[in-house]
Amino acid sequence: MVMADKLLIKDCRLLGENGVCNPLRDIVVTNGAIATINDCGQAPPPGADILEGKGRLLLPGLINTHCHSPMILFRGLADDLPLMTWLNEYIFPAEARLVNAEMAYLCGRLAGVEMLLTGITTVADAYFHAEDAARGLIEAGMRVVSAQGIIDFPAPGVPDPDKNIAAAAEFLSAFKPSDLATPAIFCHSPYTCGPETLKKAKALARSSGCLFFIHLAETEAELTIIKKEHDSSPGRYLNDLRILDRDTVLVHCVHLDDEEIRIIAENGAAISICPRSNMKLASGIAPVDKFLDAGIRVGLGTDSAASNNALDILLEMDMAAKSMKTARDNAAILPARDAFAMATTGGADCLGLGEEIGRIEAGMRADMIIIDTDSPSLTPQYHGHSLLTYSACGRDVTDVIVNGRVVIKDRVPTLVNIDTVMAAVHKLSRTAFPYQPPGPRSRG
Repeated sequence: MVMADKLLIKDCRLLGENGVCNPLRDIVVTNGAIATINDCGQAPPPGADILEGKGRLLLPGLINTHCHSPMILFRGLADDLPLMTWLNEYIFPAEARLVNAEMAYLCGRLAGVEMLLTGITTVADAYFHAEDAARGLIEAGMRVVSAQGIIDFPAPGVPDPDKNIAAAAEFLSAFKPSDLATPAIFCHSPYTCGPETLKKAKALARSSGCLFFIHLAETEAELTIIKKEHDSSPGRYLNDLRILDRDTVLVHCVHLDDEEIRIIAENGAAISICPRSNMKLASGIAPVDKFLDAGIRVGLGTDSAASNNALDILLEMDMAAKSMKTARDNAAILPARDAFAMATTGGADCLGLGEEIGRIEAGMRADMIIIDTDSPSLTPQYHGHSLLTYSACGRDVTDVIVNGRVVIKDRVPTLVNIDTVMAAVHKLSRTAFPYQPPGPRSRG
């Protein structure tokens, strides 16, 4: 089963806002959108394909608001290192040697398969050779916001940094938007992009009507750099450059002060937090409670498989909730319902797609996942949001529908051969790396 004008998903349970799993329903999908939600037992529409829900839980597709999909090639390459060491001594050199159009496509395709298998149906992906990574993601079956990377250094596909804005403009001009793909711009950070680059990139995004992504306030080292070079802090600096608006998505935001949070809220910018990546790189814990209290749109991101190392939003939900409880010494803060919302409606709102995805309602695009709750690790079941946030993981996902098309069926991709996809990236990894991971370090 790959594509049909009509699809009937039979005998599935829907999760209510109160966390209760409602009685069985049948969902009719027509031309990629949810048409009706009915009681069970009704006759299928003529010509409809049928997907058996088997009494399992049907959820909105999960949304990954920040990823660098080609970096799946670097998973496990340089673990257990501080971010700046990891980035400057391992990742940047590896990217200079290995990133090209074919690598971005092959690794994008593998990342797409991994994300779909864990229930992620939409990804905001940001990297170099973005059009090639997007091709791989879409081939796997994903919905993609594809952002071309900009940096003030020689970069894959853009060896002359003086041409980085022109290359981004060419990307936007050549990109063919579709039901599944929209283009965007990604400036790496305020310390790798100078003020003129930031202003020109944002102007390009505004004139093109697309989203603008940027890493912000990820580490204390970044705060030191921005203070030294611009006598400011990351959030104030972007505000002074007039970068912040509703079409700006700020990624990480671990080290923002209260005034910066107020400024971001007033400008309407969104925030993507990446809790597992931040924890692994010891960057810190983003003050998500303050973001939400300020009314900021917040989504969850995996970041790359090089710094995470899994592309699984269910795991991010768990880490987001637990890390915030630890940071605030308050077990009641950021409850499971809020974590689930960030992975669905919050992520959709972050990406400006709240009217299309993130909810199971008639008229919404048919991006949905089925989770098998009949397993030891998900038994017993008292509250759906808690079950999903603290007990579930990507391996519990059985079926995935994107834009009305079944792209994962009984845990098997329907559009690509998973063995072929993995073999291609295995081949790249076997021939690529002279690097060795760091050895054991003394505790002193």
